[in-house]
Amino acid sequence: MKELDITAVKDNLDTVMSFVDEQIEDIDCSPKTQMQIDLAVEEIFINIASYAYNPETGNTTVRVEVDKEIPAVKITFIDHGVPYDPLAKADPDITLAAEDRRIGGLGIFLVKKNMDDIKYEYVNGSNILTIVKDL
Repeated sequence: MKELDITAVKDNLDTVMSFVDEQIEDIDCSPKTQMQIDLAVEEIFINIASYAYNPETGNTTVRVEVDKEIPAVKITFIDHGVPYDPLAKADPDITLAAEDRRIGGLGIFLVKKNMDDIKYEYVNGSNILTIVKDL
């Protein structure tokens, strides 16, 4: 398991993406799976950077665990911002035309669709969002 503690600002997205990619480069990960993981990491980190501490800033811990036996990768995001469960929000109605849909929610919907498991907890003042991708 490796961890990165970083200030939750959009400018740090490249650092977060590089960190996650480095942790999974030694496992057999298809380009499609890599893209799905990258999409999820980007969506979650940008949401934390945009909303968790607004208008202030704060830190986020990104934890990556690779299980070569299963094989799977588990990525956990921990912040101490405003309590927010992104899984509690209803999925957007994707059957509607884009102009008829409500704004928001599409990113976490894509995370749910592309990951094999996603879990949220609020523990001791921390938002903890964990995503798992089977490889």
